[in-house]
Amino acid sequence: MKSLNTLLLVTTLASALSLAACSKKEHSHEEGEHEHPSHEEEHQEHGHGHGGGISVTHYTTEAELFVEYPPLTLNTESAFAAHLTWLKDFSAVNQGQLLVSLTGGGHPEERVVATVSQTAGIFRPVIKPQYIGKRHLQLILTDGTRKSVHDLGEVEVYPDAKTATKHQAAEEEESGLIAFTKEQQWKIDFATAPAITRSMRDSISAIGVIKPRAAGQAIVTAISTGIIKSATNDFPHLGQKVVAGQTLAYLSPRLGGDADVAALSLAIEQASITLDQVSYERKRLESLLTLEAVAEKRVIEARQQERLAQANLTAARKRLATYQGGEGGIALKTPISGTVVAVNTTAGASVEAGQSLLQIADLDKVWLEAKIPESELGRIQTLTGGFFSLNGQHQAMQLEIGKNARLVAYGGLVDANTRTVPAILEFSNPQQQLRLGMTVNTQLYTGVAQNLVAVPASALSDENGQSVLFVLKEGESFERRVVKASIRDGDWVGISQGLIAGERVVTRGAYQVRLAATAPAAMGHGHAH
Repeated sequence: MKSLNTLLLVTTLASALSLAACSKKEHSHEEGEHEHPSHEEEHQEHGHGHGGGISVTHYTTEAELFVEYPPLTLNTESAFAAHLTWLKDFSAVNQGQLLVSLTGGGHPEERVVATVSQTAGIFRPVIKPQYIGKRHLQLILTDGTRKSVHDLGEVEVYPDAKTATKHQAAEEEESGLIAFTKEQQWKIDFATAPAITRSMRDSISAIGVIKPRAAGQAIVTAISTGIIKSATNDFPHLGQKVVAGQTLAYLSPRLGGDADVAALSLAIEQASITLDQVSYERKRLESLLTLEAVAEKRVIEARQQERLAQANLTAARKRLATYQGGEGGIALKTPISGTVVAVNTTAGASVEAGQSLLQIADLDKVWLEAKIPESELGRIQTLTGGFFSLNGQHQAMQLEIGKNARLVAYGGLVDANTRTVPAILEFSNPQQQLRLGMTVNTQLYTGVAQNLVAVPASALSDENGQSVLFVLKEGESFERRVVKASIRDGDWVGISQGLIAGERVVTRGAYQVRLAATAPAAMGHGHAH
């Protein structure tokens, strides 16, 4: 029995070792499918701390440089892996050339130039120093008219590898850092920004609604019961631009009492006959007046009767035209220029007197009506403006009273039902992207400000009630950091604890960095070769 147990144990261990070997072999095959080097070679090539490698992250106004290289040694080729990113859109630099320059120390300049490698964004210059001692290292990127000078300061060129290893300080890698390579960053919508100290304005939350200006809206109503007719071949529709005085439709009033079209036609005929009679009489009397056979007074009366008959005929014709087809009817005109925002009828529809037919609004300028809670009124010293954002959007629209907004009203009466006070700001509606009736998340400035370390609001994420930032420690290493968020001012958030000015935070792509921390395999392989 003992020998049998021993045999089973040996067999189990052999199987486990065989599986481990197979697993290692399969992994190596997967990594080497495209002739990738081993992990050890990969880290040595990119300088991830093996063998005393040096890594530096440096910024100019144009570009970000993350470079890895071994300690510089006399007459020894030193391969640089320079990752270059345009800060304008955080895309990989995919053209141009990179100059590596060593100067100073009383020796001639040494330089080498490289173009972008097969992997966009990565330049691989190799320099072989010819002089030992203190030298000044610069990496200069040129791309057409763009130039980015990365001055990395003083470096040491050692006489041999042994001396380099002896003097190179061993850097302990921080634990808990998140690896997210440049190649991964370049593939997504990614950006970082430095935390800065700035004046942050205190604000209070309010419920905001986008409304039309008091003089910027009009409702076209039916002045009587009748039938709606189109003024053109195209009946007014939503979004249609109109100008003040434009006829939008016609209202053909419904006949009342015993009136009908035939009776109106008869009235025209009667008025026409009457006009003919009084005209004939006026002419007869004027002839007699020339013979001094009648008094002038009778001629004057005849002329007045003729004008009255003409007026009756004109009115009779208009009454009939109101009920006939074509453009007959009461013209419905818009009193303001703007956009048709509501249509409550159609051509041929029967409407009642007072019924709302069309609504016109000027969308170029709108009002933000914010309801301020009674409990927050004491915090407002001076209402200087505010900002708001639409649901699902991070970017805020800022309103500065006296600059791009006007304070229309700041109510002095608390609403008995809502216990709020309204504040109304008027401002331009860019590209008419805001729609009337929209509810927006609104913050109103209280007139109080303080200096705080601040980051773009898009950098901050909420994780189970904690405010979290992802801080860039080096070009490809990030730290998840819990901070204490403070004042929100437009697109900026003040950080009262956990961050210092100058530290760079992820402003776009934080979710992917977080995913890389929780499930590295989900983000794919690291460096491309």
